[in-house]
Amino acid sequence: MEYVVFSVFAVAFVLFVFAQGIMSERNELNFFRKKLRDTVGKAPEKEYKIERFLRISGYFEKHTADFQIDDITWNDLGMDDIFQRMDYAISSTGEEYLYYMLRTPQFEEEKLKHLDQVVAYFSTNEEARVQYQCLMHKLGGTGKFSLYDYLEYLQNLGKRSNTKDYVMLAIFVLLLGGLWFDLTMGILGIICWMLYQIFSYFKVKKEVEPYIVSLAYMTRLIRISEDVVKILPEVCEGEKEILMEAGKQLKKSQRGSYWLYSSGYNKTGNPFDVFIDYIRMIFHVDLISFNNMLGEIICHMPEVDALITNLGYLEASVCVGLYRASLKNGWCKPTFTTEAGLHVREGYHPLISQPVKNSISAHGGVLLTGSNASGKSTFLKMMALSSLLAQTVYTVTADGYEAPFYYLYSSMSLRDDLESGESYYIVEIKAIKRILDERKVRNGRILCFVDEVLRGTNTVERIAASTQILLSMTGEDIQCFAATHDIELTQLLEDVYENYHFEEEIKDGDILFNYQLRSGKATTRNAIKLLEIMGYEPKIIQNATKQAQEFLQKGVWNRP
Repeated sequence: MEYVVFSVFAVAFVLFVFAQGIMSERNELNFFRKKLRDTVGKAPEKEYKIERFLRISGYFEKHTADFQIDDITWNDLGMDDIFQRMDYAISSTGEEYLYYMLRTPQFEEEKLKHLDQVVAYFSTNEEARVQYQCLMHKLGGTGKFSLYDYLEYLQNLGKRSNTKDYVMLAIFVLLLGGLWFDLTMGILGIICWMLYQIFSYFKVKKEVEPYIVSLAYMTRLIRISEDVVKILPEVCEGEKEILMEAGKQLKKSQRGSYWLYSSGYNKTGNPFDVFIDYIRMIFHVDLISFNNMLGEIICHMPEVDALITNLGYLEASVCVGLYRASLKNGWCKPTFTTEAGLHVREGYHPLISQPVKNSISAHGGVLLTGSNASGKSTFLKMMALSSLLAQTVYTVTADGYEAPFYYLYSSMSLRDDLESGESYYIVEIKAIKRILDERKVRNGRILCFVDEVLRGTNTVERIAASTQILLSMTGEDIQCFAATHDIELTQLLEDVYENYHFEEEIKDGDILFNYQLRSGKATTRNAIKLLEIMGYEPKIIQNATKQAQEFLQKGVWNRP
């Protein structure tokens, strides 16, 4: 009779725990779906710790292309901040692909138009977007490791045997049979067996923990891809076919995968999940499944990569749509032409909440002058970002953008390299030379941006060298935007560079900037005036002003 009572109680307890788990999961999902709907029109809210950036480039590092944005240009343009502003991704797959997308400009308009179609679908079909994001939520993140760190872990682990675990399960069956002969000794034997299993579980799991998490993520990746295929629209037919074929090849690896599904990710305290964790500890089911599945996954790495690529591409498309919806100051789709010239109408920097918009139609090189803090660097970055975002996410923060496809390079926010002992000037001339070297090997137009040409050396040699360098950055295959304080360059290069400038207004003892781009070269300077506004002694201001005026009149420096 006691066996019947015990069995009824056990079944009731399991059903209760199971029901609690279902209710908890349902409530969590409803809350998450509401949060996804409320995200539209808002900037993403994420915390970025250093380890996140260490692993976020994993997909990019494993997938090289003919041209990708190099580290100098990426850092010059503050692309880590742009990435964060665009990162609505929920899974590591989408996050890593979005990073790759921003560093890999396209040179085929059809690919960009296809991206736009996918973006448009998710942007205009909220339920489909939410459904897809919920699936990516199930897929989850990878913590401090990249997806491709996980794949390397699995490949390096090698073959593992389940013989010992099968023997222990056989012993458990014998102990269960022993309950019919001696209940007390049978229960004692089972308790000892469970304690040994739990102890050995943690010992083995500690050794293979990173690998279990790795394979668990691969398992979720395969499962989620099966669900994604069911909801993809006609516009995603190409991605759907690839996912289906890869999933078919990986189907065998899913046998017994339930016990790895979400293994190591129980962070909610869900009672059912806790119960499942104890099943794992006692019977080693996740360890057994891991060993069985490992070989299958390793044999189908190309298919795993295909899943990562296409699921990541789709989630990155969702990110682009949400990014577009959050741009309160407007955006446009680019127009690509075969004719030289970069035309931007009412463009602005995407990270400035209340920007001053500017327009330019440049058929050749542009030389930009103006006072300190007048907006030159921001304008250069805006123009570079317009080109980059046009060729990556088919989205430009402007009212209009028209240009050919470009290979993009910059030399802007450089600094001394203390580790190698290189001065600023050495770092700068290396950065500029790489642009000239790339021009020799690229079969297409180069767009480059140089801020304060050769600022790391003396005036005479700077002007002479800058003139020749900027001359070498002219031609049908290259277009250069350069900012400088050296007004002399505007005269030396006026036949090959268009002159534009920013200027300021002195009012009530303060300097006011309107950040409006104007044609022609700058006619004002504010360096000495800024010293006065900051409270420097009048004698310093007077002597500096007099010294500068005498040089401009006579061309010779004298000290007052």
